[in-house]
Amino acid sequence: MLLMSSETTKAVQDQELAQLIALAAQGDQTAFATFYDRTSPQVFGFICKILNNREAAEEVTLDVYTQVWRQAHTYDQARGVPGAWLMTLARTRAIDRFRAGAVEQGRIESLDAAELFVSDGDTPEQDVEGQERRRYVQRALAVLTPEQRQAIALAYFYGLSQSEIAEKLKLPLGTVKTRIRLGMMKLREALAPYETGLTP
Repeated sequence: MLLMSSETTKAVQDQELAQLIALAAQGDQTAFATFYDRTSPQVFGFICKILNNREAAEEVTLDVYTQVWRQAHTYDQARGVPGAWLMTLARTRAIDRFRAGAVEQGRIESLDAAELFVSDGDTPEQDVEGQERRRYVQRALAVLTPEQRQAIALAYFYGLSQSEIAEKLKLPLGTVKTRIRLGMMKLREALAPYETGLTP
């Protein structure tokens, strides 16, 4: 009975949030303010966990709600609950900021940062295997030049295209392609002894 009550409460809350989004889409600032008050603590906490920087998280949270205000009309309740839609926006904004900050500061946290994107659903065995694979890759990354390591991290851990990397690093596209190609060749060679351990 308690479980049903909890589920019912959640459904009511989702419906209320969906209604607030619909009103915000019509330009209702009061509804938008209410939506912000009810959801911003969770959004801020989520973003803060990704960025580990309170000031940056505050800025990104504001960006998220600016996007909500502008795009409220695109929300479709049939495709998901309001919280999931909102957290998707927050995650996208936070990761964009995380990538940009890593490039601007010239520091790539290699696989430590990539762990943010690992599924929470891993079993203990899978988690151990994942840690072992990360150790293999970290050892292999150590054989690269800093320039090669940076280009590969941006491409594979942060998801930037080669053109985006060239723009961020203020380098010719050909230089970026060469660094990635040579770096990947070195990685393949370095990882060869660990091939069995890297197989899922």
